[in-house]
Amino acid sequence: MIDTSNLFSVKERVALVTGGSAGIGRMIAEGLAAAGARVYICARNADKVAAAAEGIAGDVIGISADISTIEGIEALVADLSDREDALHVLVNNAGTLSDAPIDEFSESDWDSVLDLNLKSPFFLLQKVLPLMRKGATAQRPATVINIGSVGALKIGPREVYAYQASKGAVHWLTRSLAKNLASDSITVNAIAPGFFESEMTVIKDDAMREMVESMVPRGRTGMAEDMAGAAIYLASPAASYITGSVIPVEGGLSI
Repeated sequence: MIDTSNLFSVKERVALVTGGSAGIGRMIAEGLAAAGARVYICARNADKVAAAAEGIAGDVIGISADISTIEGIEALVADLSDREDALHVLVNNAGTLSDAPIDEFSESDWDSVLDLNLKSPFFLLQKVLPLMRKGATAQRPATVINIGSVGALKIGPREVYAYQASKGAVHWLTRSLAKNLASDSITVNAIAPGFFESEMTVIKDDAMREMVESMVPRGRTGMAEDMAGAAIYLASPAASYITGSVIPVEGGLSI
């Protein structure tokens, strides 16, 4: 008989969510905290991350960190290591984009996006691996959740070349890491969000909302519960046999 009492539980798990003060990162942090996890959120702005941690119900701790540099990553991991003996869930969410016509797209636009969206998730995981190995067992693996994008599954109307390239690479990096970390009892999966309203994806007027919603078979933009549910599932025992997957959470937008 299958025991479902703790199948979707994340109680007493320790999670780190990058870019957790706003947008999709905050949706995930709120969901994990509400479900009983201890959640660390990080962002560059100290005041913003402190306010977010205060505003999220549950066991939430804010850390100011710039993970766009190796030095910033190392400082974050050192701070986390002083507070915790193990880490069970890493959500690589922090990201940015540059939107410019191909004739005007600059090298700095490209580098800033690739550094934060692709390089940072890899090196943060590298530096935090000792804590994740301590939090992993064969029956209850530790979990890495990379935030990809529907933009890596379907080309949209905006000229966000570096963003789409970085997110496509995140999807493939997820698979590579999953294969190589399976023996450490660490699962690695990605969520590919569609249109969730945030600071990065703003609906400016009713006409834009109608256009966006008309593209989505489910007929609406994403809600916080949609994103939180996917993250809780991947961090729970229910997903312990799932690794290397890219899960679209986009209302059918990529179809």
